[in-house]
Amino acid sequence: MNPSKALLALAAVAASVSLAGCGVNAIPTKEEAAKARWADVQNYYQRRADLIPNLVATVQGYAKQERGVLDEVTQARASATHVSVDASTITDPAKFQAYQQAQDKLSGVLGRFTAIQERYPELKSNENFMALQSQLEGTENRISVARKDYNDAVQDYNTTLHTFPGVLWAGTLYHNEKPILPFTAASEAQAAPKVNFDIAAPAGLATTSNTTSTTSTTKP
Repeated sequence: MNPSKALLALAAVAASVSLAGCGVNAIPTKEEAAKARWADVQNYYQRRADLIPNLVATVQGYAKQERGVLDEVTQARASATHVSVDASTITDPAKFQAYQQAQDKLSGVLGRFTAIQERYPELKSNENFMALQSQLEGTENRISVARKDYNDAVQDYNTTLHTFPGVLWAGTLYHNEKPILPFTAASEAQAAPKVNFDIAAPAGLATTSNTTSTTSTTKP
């Protein structure tokens, strides 16, 4: 090999090692890690959306009078799945907020939807419903974990953008890179939960309940 070429090759290797040691690869590496965690979040949200139609169909067979809640769940699911997202969403405040709000709305409606089972004992004995409910609960847990992992990756990436030596590379080689947006708690989560024990009983059970109450307070 030509001595001059050999020296150039060695210089290139030395430069690469030196740059790597200075953290030149940290920004793209951590950005890709955050995008991977974002993909996990989307995957679990999609899993939840896929479970809901079967769950709604099962409940309809036992609780037709809960039409309002069933319609709410269906509409909230449609809104959540119609929000367009891609890799650019995590750096676009408007798109990210629209996505989070749609998912948070669906989460809120699902809370009321799953409470239906407490009012219909026969529904809790349906194997299909219980299996779907278990899958939904598992998916909700995975969503929570995935969001935390995503936020951790986002914090790591954003910190690198604003601290030395990453801030040097962010101002030169990666000047087009933007901070990534984290998930935040839904506005409803900031307020104390409202506990309501005055839930109306399903049709046909109210009379029985009242009769039992009257009988228990009547003196012989």
